[in-house]
Amino acid sequence: MNPLLAIRPVFTGLFLLTIVSMAFAVLFLQQTLGLPPCPLCITQRGFVILVGLFALLAALHNPQGWGRRVYAALCLLAALGGAAVAGRHVWLQSLPEDMAPACGPSLEYMLETLPLAETFQVVIMGDGNCAEVVWTFLGLSIPEQTLALFVVLAGIALFQLLRPQASA
Repeated sequence: MNPLLAIRPVFTGLFLLTIVSMAFAVLFLQQTLGLPPCPLCITQRGFVILVGLFALLAALHNPQGWGRRVYAALCLLAALGGAAVAGRHVWLQSLPEDMAPACGPSLEYMLETLPLAETFQVVIMGDGNCAEVVWTFLGLSIPEQTLALFVVLAGIALFQLLRPQASA
């Protein structure tokens, strides 16, 4: 078997992919281009970080047998959660302008004034800020790029989950 496909290198690669994507989001999109993240973007970043943390723990632990499957399942669940949020974001951006939801309060304000469950519900629903396409690359908006990232992360996690036992 190819040593790069062993358990630890695959989880390490998954972790590094999340690091690169977060660096792109924070250092390039947010700091260089000055694009503040909307609530749905922040939620997607949380899911990317969650996948990265599970992958880092798996790389450090280097589990065998069912342990590999547990870490892979956790990565897969986080990636699917992120894909669901990114999919909602893409859907909001595809709405005609007159059907897009109105802009709402900032995430900071909601966290200070609303109960956590209600804040989560409002964030997932999205608002007018989330419906605006502010930057594209190769014709893809930021949420579309993030959805593609989650598909790749989920694919790698699924590979780790379903593949036969590999050597360390």
